[in-house]
Amino acid sequence: MGKKMFILIVVLMSVSLIGIIAVQLYWINNAVETRKEQFKNDVQKSLGRVSERINEKEERLIEIQIQDILEHKAIADNAQIKNYLFQQIDTANNRKITFGTTILEENFEIPLDFLDDEKIIFTRVTGKKDFFKSTFIKSPDNLFKSNENERYTFLGRLKSMEKSQISEVMKDYKRLNPLNLRVNNRELNATIKEELTKSNIDLDFKYGVYTNEGLATELKSGYYTININESYEYPLLYDSENNPEHILYVTFPSKNEHILSGISNILLLSLFFIFVIIIAFSSSLYQLIKQKKISEIKTDFINNMTHEFKTPIATINLALDSIKNPKIIGDSDKVLRYVKMIRDENKRMHTQVENVLRISRLEKNQLTISKETVDVHDIIEDAINHVGLLIDDREGSIEKHFQAITSEISGNEFHLLNVIVNMLENAIKYSNEAPKIDVYTESTNKFFIIKIKDEGIGMGKAAQKMAFDKFYREQKGNIHDVKGHGLGLAYVKEIVEKHHGTVFVESEKGKGSIFTVKLPLN
Repeated sequence: MGKKMFILIVVLMSVSLIGIIAVQLYWINNAVETRKEQFKNDVQKSLGRVSERINEKEERLIEIQIQDILEHKAIADNAQIKNYLFQQIDTANNRKITFGTTILEENFEIPLDFLDDEKIIFTRVTGKKDFFKSTFIKSPDNLFKSNENERYTFLGRLKSMEKSQISEVMKDYKRLNPLNLRVNNRELNATIKEELTKSNIDLDFKYGVYTNEGLATELKSGYYTININESYEYPLLYDSENNPEHILYVTFPSKNEHILSGISNILLLSLFFIFVIIIAFSSSLYQLIKQKKISEIKTDFINNMTHEFKTPIATINLALDSIKNPKIIGDSDKVLRYVKMIRDENKRMHTQVENVLRISRLEKNQLTISKETVDVHDIIEDAINHVGLLIDDREGSIEKHFQAITSEISGNEFHLLNVIVNMLENAIKYSNEAPKIDVYTESTNKFFIIKIKDEGIGMGKAAQKMAFDKFYREQKGNIHDVKGHGLGLAYVKEIVEKHHGTVFVESEKGKGSIFTVKLPLN
C-alpha cells in the first residue's frame, strides 16, 4: 500500500468517524433540548394553574362573604324598582310583540374585613322578564276576526350584574390588602406541589415571590435567591388594573437528573455505540498502521536477506570458477582453500536460514527446549570465547564482573548460549569505535540476573519499545550498514520467556545500552 493511499484511507476513516460521532452528539443534544422544552412547558402550565387557583380563591372568598351577609340580612337598607317596556308592531303580518322587564334593586351596606370601619354598597338585583306576542287572524270574507296570543314570564336573580360588582370590590381588595393576607407560604407550597404532581413532576423545588421591581417578599422557601438561568417564572397576583404585581419563581435543584432520566436508556445506548465506533476505528487504524509497519519491516528483511545471501553466493561462484581453472585444479592446496571458502560461506547461509526457522518454530511452539541444571557463568564464558575473534578484530574488550553467589539454574545450555552470544554480537555491531563491553551477574533469592553493558550508539525511547520486535533493526542511515536481519533480540526474548524469565533494555542515545536478563533460580 502506497503512502498516499494509506493517508487517504486514514483521512476518510477519520472523517467518517467524526461525522458519525457529530450526528450522534447532535441527536443527543437535540433529545435533551426537547426534554428541557417539554419540562419547561409542563412547569409553565402548572404555575399557570397555581396562579389561577390563588386568584379564583380570593374572588370566591369575597363572594362567599357577601352572599353570607345577604342571606342573614333579610331587609335591604333601601330598594328601588325599574320598569322597562319594549313594543314592536308588525303591520304586514298583523303581529304585535311586547317585551317588559321589571328590575328590583336592593341595596345592602356590607362591612368587609379589609375595609376596616368602612362599608360597601352591594346591590342585589332581581329581575322579571315578560314576553307577550299577539297575532290577528282575518277570515277570507272578513266576517270575523280572531286573536292568537303567546305569553312567557321569567323571574330570577341577575347574577351577571352582581358579578360585575364583585369584580369592582376585588379591585379595592387587591389595592388595600397586603400580600401576606392574600396568600401564605403553606397554601402556596401545597398548591404548587399539587399542580406539579398533576403534570407528573415529582421533584423537590424551591420558590420565591418577587415584586415587579425585583424586590423579595416573605413568600419563599428558605433562603431562596433568584437564578435567572435556572428559575421558571409566572405572574402570581395582579393589581387593581389586572397587571402582574407579583411574580412567582420556581427552581428545581434536581432538574437535570429528571430531564436525563426520561432518555437515560437511549442516551446510554447511544454513548455505548459511540464508544464501540471509537474502539472499532482505533483498532482498525492500529491494525492498518501495524500491517503497514510489518509490510515495511518484511520488505526491509527480504532486501537485507537478499543482500546477505548475495555475498556468499557470489563468493561460492567465484571459488567454483577458480577451481575449474586448469592452472588451479592441479594445485591441491589452492583447491582445499577454495573448498574451505565454499564450506564457510555455505555454513554462513545455513546459520542465517536456521535463525529464521528457529524463530518461526518458537512462535508456533514447535521448538522443544529440554532443560537441565546448567552453570550460567560457564555459558557466559563460552559465549565470550565465541565472539572473541570479533572483539579482537575490532580491537575491543569484554570485562567480566561475576558477583552472583548462585549460578546454577534449570535451562537449555544451547539456547542460553545463543542468547548471550546474540546480545554480545549486538553490542559489538552497534559500537562505532572499539567495543567496550561489561558483563555483570548477580543473584537474589529468586532470580539470576545478567547485565550486558556497552558504550555503543545507544537507542532512543521509540527504539527501546521495539527492540525485541521481530525484524526490527535500529538503522544508522543505509539499511545495510549493520549486518543482521532483526531476529537476534526477538530470539533472545522468546528463549528467555521460555525459561520463565524477563529481558529488558535501558539505553540513552549516544551513551550505550544495558540489556538485563532475569532468570528464575532452581
